[in-house]
Amino acid sequence: MANTDQEILEGLAEIVAEETGLDQADILLEKSFTDDLDIDSLSMMTIVTHAEDKFGVRIPDEEVKNLATVGDAVSFIKSAQA
Repeated sequence: MANTDQEILEGLAEIVAEETGLDQADILLEKSFTDDLDIDSLSMMTIVTHAEDKFGVRIPDEEVKNLATVGDAVSFIKSAQA
């Protein structure tokens, strides 16, 4: 069953917070992974792996570079679940 945008955001925020130590409340749709959240490529790959497991989707390596913001990731996960 597909998750709502809010459920995906909450799950993704939990993953990002666990990986980075950031407050979940600071992980918003418009936040850039690199500029706003200061996530490096290794941490991003860890986040992607956990998101794939949590949401039951596959995020190909070539797609990861297109996920600039938290909102991009939420949209990708939602469409991959459809």
